[in-house]
Amino acid sequence: MSSSPPLDEEEANLRVGQPADHAAGVKAVRLSLTNAVQKMGVRKTVRNLRTLNQHNGVDCMSCAWPDPAGHRHAAEFCENGAKAVSWEGTRDTVGPVFFAENSIESLAGQTDYWLEKQGRLTHPMVRRPGGTHYEPISWAESFALIGEHLSGLASPHEAVFYTSGRASNEAAFVYQLLARAYGTNNLPDCSNMCHESTGVALIRTIGVGKGSVTLEDLHKADLIVVSGQNPGTNHPRMLTALEVAKRDGAKILAINPLPEAGLLRFQNPQNARGVVGKGTGLADKLLQIRSNGDLALWQAIGHLLLKKEEADPGSVADREFIEAQTVGFEDWAESLAEIDRDAILAATGLAWEQIEEAADMMATSKRIVHCWAMGITQHRNSVATIKEFVNIALFQGMIGKPGAGLCPVRGHSNVQGDRSMGIWEKPPALFLDRLRDEFGFEPPREHGHDAADAVRAFRDGKAKVFIALGGNFVAAMSDTEVTAKAMRGAELTVQISTKLNRSHIEAGRTALILPTLGRTEKDETGGRTQRITVEDSMSAVHASRGRSEPIGTLLRSEVDILCNIADAALGEELDIPWGEFAEDYERIRERIGRVVPGCDDYANKINNGGFTMPHPPRDSRTFPTQEGKGVFTVSPLEVMTVPEGRLVLQSLRSHDQFNTTIYGLDDRYRGVYSGRRVVFISKADLDELGFDNGEIVDLVSEWEDGLTRRADQFRLVEYDTPKGCVAAYYPETNPLVPLDSQAEESGTPTSKWVVVRLERR
Repeated sequence: MSSSPPLDEEEANLRVGQPADHAAGVKAVRLSLTNAVQKMGVRKTVRNLRTLNQHNGVDCMSCAWPDPAGHRHAAEFCENGAKAVSWEGTRDTVGPVFFAENSIESLAGQTDYWLEKQGRLTHPMVRRPGGTHYEPISWAESFALIGEHLSGLASPHEAVFYTSGRASNEAAFVYQLLARAYGTNNLPDCSNMCHESTGVALIRTIGVGKGSVTLEDLHKADLIVVSGQNPGTNHPRMLTALEVAKRDGAKILAINPLPEAGLLRFQNPQNARGVVGKGTGLADKLLQIRSNGDLALWQAIGHLLLKKEEADPGSVADREFIEAQTVGFEDWAESLAEIDRDAILAATGLAWEQIEEAADMMATSKRIVHCWAMGITQHRNSVATIKEFVNIALFQGMIGKPGAGLCPVRGHSNVQGDRSMGIWEKPPALFLDRLRDEFGFEPPREHGHDAADAVRAFRDGKAKVFIALGGNFVAAMSDTEVTAKAMRGAELTVQISTKLNRSHIEAGRTALILPTLGRTEKDETGGRTQRITVEDSMSAVHASRGRSEPIGTLLRSEVDILCNIADAALGEELDIPWGEFAEDYERIRERIGRVVPGCDDYANKINNGGFTMPHPPRDSRTFPTQEGKGVFTVSPLEVMTVPEGRLVLQSLRSHDQFNTTIYGLDDRYRGVYSGRRVVFISKADLDELGFDNGEIVDLVSEWEDGLTRRADQFRLVEYDTPKGCVAAYYPETNPLVPLDSQAEESGTPTSKWVVVRLERR
């Protein structure tokens, strides 16, 4: 299996310079506005950006960082937020003429960047069995076609309903209702690929699969730990919170294989220091850890903290909290009484003195916030690592007190809200009971497919229909060639989308593209101005309303599309008012309030400015776990090794990218311009393996199934990264991640630990 899109032009233009030593600044503002005006024009730029993340405005789709509760800047957005709005608001369109001129075979030869760059989808399109092109189709015929396929399946479990984190709460609630009324819990979503490990670890240890902090807690912290996260690119608005904390005396401990610009210094363009000064230094200490060394590091820190507490009782541990609110402490403490220092140093690549300094920062801090992202969650032992974060937070009493807590930072704007609304292949019984009581049908109880299992089901012929509410499943999922082949084997694929992407090309024998409204566009469904709601990373729920005119007259909202699919597939079998839901989203919010735990009186709360979802560990230091308390856990230390001459690859985003959406070919923070097929590698590895900086190589991953997975034509770029660890952008490297290489317990693809070898061309 191989992945080799046309690269000659990109390679010819690719330039490599020096990495940046700071994030944001005046340049970020200039690039944001220039890009926005070029794509949207002046009037639309002003309309969209001035309402972005404002009260009664549009919630940005580029990340799930929370909005300030009080005063907001006139420009309450970051560079990548502006890029996301411009990407959606582009004046370029893709309609019937485009598809008539471009066969599916010709589109398959284009890069992902080229596909999405073509513009907004404007018409429902269909590829019939054996067809070479997409052709126009009416909405009515589209819905009838979907209903026909769903009605013809031998079992409801032959259908898969996938969700991207961009979907609104209203769309997500209707979508899961459709799937369960149809008869299946096959509801994989993008969280299966990114933060599933977080949810699994937190539900087991604190009883809630969400972070335990508010934005104000970051401002009040005296130590913020940022693990496996690059906020400067992936969550740039977080830099403002870090700056506020630093201004009030906080320290920042950064743990990451690469010294990212956003962890070094922040030039905030909204204040004088960031415009004419040097900005604000962020990380007080940076631990350049080897990929997958985090579990070993945190067990070593736990060991050192226990020793400090033993030497000076009460200096580190919150004994009262431990005794009253937790279980399992003695077992955890015993497991770390003795550690294998050599194994820890081998796993982390750090000096023991560095680990001691980090432990000292932890021991002397009274309010600690632990932040992490996909650099932690996409490893085989990611659940164990996050449990170790919880162990130390419980030990120090850092849950349920101001300025302290656990802060997983989500990347997709409403992926947390989707899960709250029931987008989950493993729904809890309470949610299903409430769904039954509200709508009068018995929902399925058996667990459904997650993302990886969905691929296996299509690969093995056990699934037939794939419906995607947003996203780009083929490009986002691991083992790209296996995923693409599985999708091509489907009887029907349905993509509810705003832009053309790889999933429209690697599609089923019958394939539908259903164009939907973007979040920045007016939604006049049902003859009234509609709004939607979202939930951010810190459990705050609020409304969002688009202001721009839709790019095409045939676009429909996600809610409208889903309700029509439900009507076509289910008809009047159940007493569910799909038509009422489509005409007035307030009717959906009323049902959310009666079904979703924590959303009582949802509609009224939204009408009064929104609310924060309840979180017992944060709110009252109570834990809805099986034990009724916070749970210390014991995880064995496994030091993962690689054969001689092999390297560990981690995939990451460029600064010109949001998930699989590529805005441009520059990553100025890392000094890469006009290209993406690069591998960041240390000088020590270049010398040891006998390669030259700038040499072109192919990447080959090695996995126990013996299959050869390749990604060709990458330029080696000497970079400050730990020996033995290399990095490259996704989705270009997703073909290298084996489908069966997954995190234990959560099933998340191990995209931060891929054993590869370099081959000369």
